[in-house]
Amino acid sequence: MKKQKNIIIIGAGPAGLSTAYEMLKRSGEYKIKVLEKSDAIGGISRTVNANVNRMDIGGHRFFTKEKLVNDIWSEIMYPQGAPAKDEMMLGIKRDYPSDGLDPEQSDDVMLIRRRVSRIYFKKKFFDYPVSLKFSTIKNMGFWNSVLAGFSYIKSATFKRKEKTLEDFYINRFGKKLYRMFFESYTEKVWGRHPREMSADWGGQRVKGLSVRTVIKNAFGMLFGFKANETSLIEEFYYPKFGPGQLFERMADKIDAHKNGAVLKNAELVNIICKNDKVAGVRYKLNGKTVEESADIVISSMPLNELIDAIGEQDGNVLRIAHSLPFRDFITIGFLVDKLKLKNKTKLKTVNDIIPDCWIYVQDKSVKLGRIQIFNNWSPYMVKNFPDKIWIGLEYFANEGDELWNMPVEYFKQMAAAELEKIGVINQEDVEEYHCEKIKKAYCAYFDTYAEIDILRERLLQYDGLYCIGRNGQHRYNNMDHSTMTGIETVNCILDNTLDKAIVWNVNTENDYHETKGK
Repeated sequence: MKKQKNIIIIGAGPAGLSTAYEMLKRSGEYKIKVLEKSDAIGGISRTVNANVNRMDIGGHRFFTKEKLVNDIWSEIMYPQGAPAKDEMMLGIKRDYPSDGLDPEQSDDVMLIRRRVSRIYFKKKFFDYPVSLKFSTIKNMGFWNSVLAGFSYIKSATFKRKEKTLEDFYINRFGKKLYRMFFESYTEKVWGRHPREMSADWGGQRVKGLSVRTVIKNAFGMLFGFKANETSLIEEFYYPKFGPGQLFERMADKIDAHKNGAVLKNAELVNIICKNDKVAGVRYKLNGKTVEESADIVISSMPLNELIDAIGEQDGNVLRIAHSLPFRDFITIGFLVDKLKLKNKTKLKTVNDIIPDCWIYVQDKSVKLGRIQIFNNWSPYMVKNFPDKIWIGLEYFANEGDELWNMPVEYFKQMAAAELEKIGVINQEDVEEYHCEKIKKAYCAYFDTYAEIDILRERLLQYDGLYCIGRNGQHRYNNMDHSTMTGIETVNCILDNTLDKAIVWNVNTENDYHETKGK
């Protein structure tokens, strides 16, 4: 009988879990162990249970153009087959798949949710992405709209060489719209001005979107055509209890497999390499250091930590890895009875709250970056739905800075004051709150990112080592792209004629990252 080989996967986020799940499904040749240093499953896609109210860390729509990714999601959770609680209250009906489950009777259900995301600028709402509607022109003002139009014509005529993110945005939207909707928000999120950031970031996050796309979409809708960008699509899938639910179920399936295991609170110490070949790992579990042999190590940990874990000696590689930038993240949930914001849309909602899933806050006077309204993601995320509204406030920070070090009670007071200042709630209306801090939530595209090819080429030289996921490749992947890096890794392991560089080629296509498959 052929001896089984050992695979160690670092990180129980979407990439690590999907890799383990796919390998166990396709081969019995390997024993797989997933090491997760925290006590939570799902990475940044986890769901936090805050006294029954559930928080989605960052907001995660489930969409993909990759059939293989959709197949995995569908194997873990079932499609919605009957109205959800809020849909029943509103009398919303749709065509449900025959194999779907009733979310009022079953938990492992992927809901079909309405996508509404808007920009909040000078206490007025604008569609995100910006659309060409009368309400847009009305909210901007006639003169600003005219200036924006001429600004775009100028940028379209005299294209900038795209060295920075600022160049990227101005080429696609014109200087006027860039300054209104992108400049200050980008600086708030990343702590850097767009002129200090690589244009690659725009290539990752807003592929295919521009004023030209907005105009094309407006005329398409006028004549009955649908846009091809998923960001402009009206619906998405979402687990009943948030994104973490899907990955918790996936971890359960891995654990239940005779060849699989997911270990929480298992912190990697180092990866044992001999002559650039993976040989094993050491990790801490329950206060003890464990050493295990490994034929393959698959890492979704940040690249700077990975380089230290493998004991890399090349000074230039170490410099690049240690200077790769990250942005940390703070989110605080508020439970309230009501919002001061009025629903002026034509969309029906329970108790007529605004219909947004999240709101981008374009206001220089506050540190707040984005607001989630969990009622609109899933009514099952909210304790005492529909009598209460559960919102999540998103702040971007660097570990150790003023925001990061602020005591939670002071942070709560600051956040409530900011919401009142921009007209969202009254401070005294906050009944409950919960705060979470996430290190290295977002990998950034500045500093030594420009030299990341050198780091990647060195990592590719390690036999038996694969890098997957967002932090594992220092690329702003969505969940489906992270999952695809896992699938491609499994392909490489099972077919050793493939070049493992293909794992790094996921999410480098030129079309927009949220474009539907044909």
